[in-house]
Amino acid sequence: MRRPALYSSSSRPAQAAPDPGPPGPADSPPAATPAPARWAPSPRLLWIAIGMLLLLLLASTALVGRPAPPRLTQKDIDAAVLHTLATATLPSPAAKAYEAIRPSVVRVVSYAIDPKTRKEAERGVGTGVVIVDKGVILTNLHVVAGAQTIKVTFFDGLESTASITGVQAENDLAVLQAHKIPDDLQAATLRSTADLAPGDQVMAVGYPFGIGPSASAGVVSGLQRVFRSPEGKQEMNNLIQFDAAANPGNSGGPLVTMEGEVVGIVTAILNPTQSRTFIGIGFAVPIENAASAVGMPPF
Repeated sequence: MRRPALYSSSSRPAQAAPDPGPPGPADSPPAATPAPARWAPSPRLLWIAIGMLLLLLLASTALVGRPAPPRLTQKDIDAAVLHTLATATLPSPAAKAYEAIRPSVVRVVSYAIDPKTRKEAERGVGTGVVIVDKGVILTNLHVVAGAQTIKVTFFDGLESTASITGVQAENDLAVLQAHKIPDDLQAATLRSTADLAPGDQVMAVGYPFGIGPSASAGVVSGLQRVFRSPEGKQEMNNLIQFDAAANPGNSGGPLVTMEGEVVGIVTAILNPTQSRTFIGIGFAVPIENAASAVGMPPF
């Protein structure tokens, strides 16, 4: 096969050279002028370039021929969500509520001088909830009343003494200020009881009989209840009645929604017997009353 020319010569027509006449003695042959050099690509480079062009052409053809991904519809999304809900193990609402409130719950222990031994002894165990991240804690007044020393233990195990900075005797509430606090102390989220209704799920978190933190779930049994202490010395009004298990040691702990938001402070249980065990009726002070004990604005 005939090989094509890599470049062509000039197409300008050749002109006849003038007759120089006979050479004279002084004439010398003119110096030859070299033709300008031209670059000619090698056959190997040409074949490489052709190969690259072919590869680019094949790649673009493959991309053009590839089908577009299917477009997701709302039906596809709903089906994927339903599949996840059916196959994934999700935490229960009560478990999520507990995780939300747990960093704000503290154990409260009061100490007093034992007249028999004249030594400081544990007087009672209760619960508190942090409502300001500077170490401001709400609890029941009956948990800390008459104590010479008050100690609180935070979620991370840090123990600190605390002082009473305020009381609201009519609602059996006391405000404590811890003297040491964790660096990452988290205050509880408070929620208005304006939309709380019987049947709403709630959880009581605390230290019943010193064991805890313990969680018990139930529902709101009623609103605006009245409770009179067994001795008849105090009557409290506008209380939340609930059926989540509460026992001595739960006093002062938070009553929370399934979002982990505090709607009340557990303050009493109704028990006509002397066994001091829970029979299904507990009472909490609405958080609006409890927040006013520390001068927090109403919702």
